[in-house]
Amino acid sequence: MLDRNWIASRIPHQGSMCLLDGVESWDEENIQCRASSHRAEDNPLRAHGRLGAACGVEYAAQAMAVHGALLAPPDNAAPKAGFLVSVRGVQVHVVRLDDISEDLTVQASRIMSNENNILYQFSVSAADRLLLEGRAAVVINADALLPNAGSMK
Repeated sequence: MLDRNWIASRIPHQGSMCLLDGVESWDEENIQCRASSHRAEDNPLRAHGRLGAACGVEYAAQAMAVHGALLAPPDNAAPKAGFLVSVRGVQVHVVRLDDISEDLTVQASRIMSNENNILYQFSVSAADRLLLEGRAAVVINADALLPNAGSMK
C-alpha cells in the first residue's frame, strides 16, 4: 500500500514535514496523491496561525519526489536526489489551505524529461475545486551538486 509510511521511507521529508497521506494513482507520466496535513495545527509550513496557499507548491513537490521514487528501478536502494529549481505560471485561487475542510488532491504530470531535468505541470485541489496550479522544473542527479557529496555517503 502506498501510504504515508511508504512515502516517508522514500523521500527525504520526515516527521510532520512529510505532508502526503498516500498515492491514489500513478503511471509513467502522472501521479495523484492525497493529503490531510493542511488542517494540522502543527503543520511545519504554518506561519502566523495559518497555512498560505503558496505552500501548496511544497505538496506538489513532494508528489513529484514520490513519482520519481516510483519510477526508480526496483533494485535502486536510493532514488536520485532532486532539487526543485523553479516554479512558473503559478496561479493561486485561494488565500489559504488550512481552512479547506476536504482532503487535498495533489496532481503532477510530467511534461518533459531528460537525463538531468524534469518539467512537471501540477495542481492542488479539494472536492473538485482548483486551489493552486503551475509548472515546476526539477534537476535530478542533484546529489552531485551538493557540497561534500562524496563524504555524505
